[in-house]
Amino acid sequence: MRRRRWALVLAVAVVAAAGVTVGVRSLLHEVNPPPPACRIGNGPDALLLDTEQAANATTIAAVAERMGLPNHAVTIAIATVLQESKMHNLPYGDRDSLGLFQQRPSQGWGTPAQLLTPAFAAEAFYQHLEKVDGWEKLPVAQAAQNVQHSFDGSGYEAWVEEARAIARSLTGETTGQFSCRFADAAGPPAPARLVALADRELGPGALRGGAASPSRASATTRDWQVAQWLVGHSYQLGVRSVTVRGQRWRRDDFGWTRDDKAGTAPAYVLEPRR
Repeated sequence: MRRRRWALVLAVAVVAAAGVTVGVRSLLHEVNPPPPACRIGNGPDALLLDTEQAANATTIAAVAERMGLPNHAVTIAIATVLQESKMHNLPYGDRDSLGLFQQRPSQGWGTPAQLLTPAFAAEAFYQHLEKVDGWEKLPVAQAAQNVQHSFDGSGYEAWVEEARAIARSLTGETTGQFSCRFADAAGPPAPARLVALADRELGPGALRGGAASPSRASATTRDWQVAQWLVGHSYQLGVRSVTVRGQRWRRDDFGWTRDDKAGTAPAYVLEPRR
């Protein structure tokens, strides 16, 4: 399998300068923790995202689930934002385009403030997608172009493989493939904001087990989607660990590990207040 070419996130820090020994480089690597990052999959074909991209991707997947849409819709949306904004919530674009999907207020997509709200932008995209005849059976790039009406719609095709991998991981179709790693959260824990955002994106009561799955996903799939949403927003909102279905994620390393003390339903632990 060919290596995926990922230039989405990764600012690679150069720790060594001319004349610096291998031993010193190794010491610096140990002293300075790696930058915050998130990962889909494992090994050489893993996809690396920065923490903003990860949060936006989990939001896009959550909104589709809340609206009762199939996973194909998530793949279409992810391919679209990879092409339009590299999954960053841009406050600028061509003419008056802005946000994840580069939607235009002048074309009736919403106000600038609304379009810079990832959940609103994703919902607006899906509402337009549902108006496309037979979108459920259209190829990803064609469906994306039928929503976006881009000057050159060929760019969406380049992201289909990556979009499918991300969608599979964040919808619960595959489990334990998405994780993030960071030494410290971006700020103090924000429990009220976390719950409010989950209610908005996943559905009311999502973190308390109160939101049913409109798409009729299995309980296991739904639990994993909520857990992965928590991981995706962990850096911004101060989540240090998440458990679900006997698995645990911790912020200090990529991946999920077996934990016999972990419950079935998703649960989380916030960073201590400083």
